Amino acid sequence: MAVEPIGIITIALGLYCLVLGQDATIKAFVSLTLLGAAAAFVLGSSSVQPAHVFLMFVAVAAMRSKRPAAPLFDVLHFGQPGFWLACLVLYGGLSAYFLPRLFADATTIIPLGIPEQPLTGGVAPLGPVSSNLTQTVYLAADLVCFTLIVAIGSTLAGYRAIVIGLIAYATLNIVFALLDVVTGSIGAQDVLQFIRNAQYTFHDNDKVNGMKRIVGSWPEASAFAGTTLGALGFTATTWLCQRHSRWTGPLAVTSLMLIILSTSSAGLVAAPVGLAILYATAVWRSGIGPGSSHSATVAVLAPLLVLLAGLVILLQQDIFNTVHNYVDILILSKSTSSSGLTRGSWNTYGLQNFLDTFGLGVGLGTARTSSFPVALLSNVGVPGAFFFLMFAFTALGHGGAPARSYVADIRLAARNGCLCLLAGSMVVGPTVDLGLLFFILAGLAASRPATIEPTAPFLRLHASRDLPEPRGST
Repeated sequence: MAVEPIGIITIALGLYCLVLGQDATIKAFVSLTLLGAAAAFVLGSSSVQPAHVFLMFVAVAAMRSKRPAAPLFDVLHFGQPGFWLACLVLYGGLSAYFLPRLFADATTIIPLGIPEQPLTGGVAPLGPVSSNLTQTVYLAADLVCFTLIVAIGSTLAGYRAIVIGLIAYATLNIVFALLDVVTGSIGAQDVLQFIRNAQYTFHDNDKVNGMKRIVGSWPEASAFAGTTLGALGFTATTWLCQRHSRWTGPLAVTSLMLIILSTSSAGLVAAPVGLAILYATAVWRSGIGPGSSHSATVAVLAPLLVLLAGLVILLQQDIFNTVHNYVDILILSKSTSSSGLTRGSWNTYGLQNFLDTFGLGVGLGTARTSSFPVALLSNVGVPGAFFFLMFAFTALGHGGAPARSYVADIRLAARNGCLCLLAGSMVVGPTVDLGLLFFILAGLAASRPATIEPTAPFLRLHASRDLPEPRGST
C-alpha cells in the first residue's frame, strides 16, 4: 500500500474537521467527492479516493454527535430506501463471488478495468476478475454514504450543512474546470498532477477539432460532464425555488456552459434531457404563490429564448456551420467512430451476458458496459435491477414536507440532481456504482429533518415554520 500526499492531506483535514464538528465534516466530505481522479491510497492496481477515506471521519462525526442516531437505522427498515439499497449491496456482493464461478465460460465478457480497446480486442470468457471486490467495496461505501447523509440530514442544521456542501461542490467543480483549461492552454498541466494520481486511464490532454477536452478534477471529459449534470440539476432547481439564489443561479449557468464546451458526447446528449426536467419543474412551480417568480420567468421566457437562438443559428451561416460541425463530431458521427463502435460493442456483450446467465447477471464488477441500465442487467441481472428501482422510487419519491418550504424545495433540487446524473449515466455508465454524489443527493432527497432546531439560532428558526430562510439568501 502506498500513501499519497493527497492522502495525508485528507487525513489531516478529517482530523481538523472532527474538532470543528459534524457540520464542518459533512461539508468537507461533499466537496471531496469532486476529486474523482485522485488517490489517497494506492493498493496494487486499485485506488482509494479521498472521499472514500473521508467517509470514515463522517461516520465518526455522526456517532459523536449529540443528535439522535435513530434515523441512521430507521432508513434501513423494510420498505425504506436504505433497505432496498442494502439488498442491492448484499445481492451484488454474493453475485460478485458466486456468479462468475457458477457461469464460468458460459458467456464472453468485456472485463471491467481494462483500458478502452478496439472493437476486436478486450473480450474474455466469463470468470472472476479483480474488480469484483473493488466494485463491491464501492457499492458498500455508497450504502454507508446514503445512510449517513439521511442521519445527518435529520436535523435542520445538518440538512443545511449538506446543502452548503453541495453548493461548494458546484463552485469547486467550476474552479477546477477553469484551471484545467488555463493550464492546458499554457502547457502547465503538471500543476494539477497532484489530483490526477489514481490508477486510471487519463484523457486530460485530448483535443477535439482543436478544442481541449475539459476534464477538471476527473479522468476524462465524459466523467466531468456527467457529474456536472448533477451540479446543474441541483443548483438550477435551487435557483428556481429562490433558495441561495445569489450563488445557485450563476453556478447553474456556468455549469451548463462547461457541459456544452467540454466536448463530451454524453454531456451534449444528456444536457437537453436535464434542461427538459428543469423546464418542467419551472412550469410546475410557476403558479401563484411565494417563491414562484424565477420559475414563472423561466416558464415564459425559455421557449422564446430557444426560438430566438434557433433563428440566429439558422440565419447566420458561419454560426450554423460552427454549431453543426461541433454537434456532428460529438453526436451525429459518434456512432461510426472507433470509440462509438467500441462502446456499442460493450453494450452488445453486456446484453448477451444478461441473456446467457438467465437474467441473474455475471456478477457485480465483472463486465464493462457503456450504459447504466445495461450495466445493471449484465452485472446484477433482474434481482439487482429490481432492488435499484425500488431504492430510487422510495428515496426520490419521499414527501411529507410542507409545500414550498425550504426542505421541500431542497428535496426537489436533490431529486432533479439525481435525475440529471441518471440521464448522463444512461449514455456512458460503465458500472453499477453511480458515484458518491448520486447517493449524497439521494440521501438529501430522502431525509426528514426535524421541524424545530432550537439549538441553532444562526438558522433563524421558528417553531411555526420548517426553515424560514428568506428566499434568495445565502
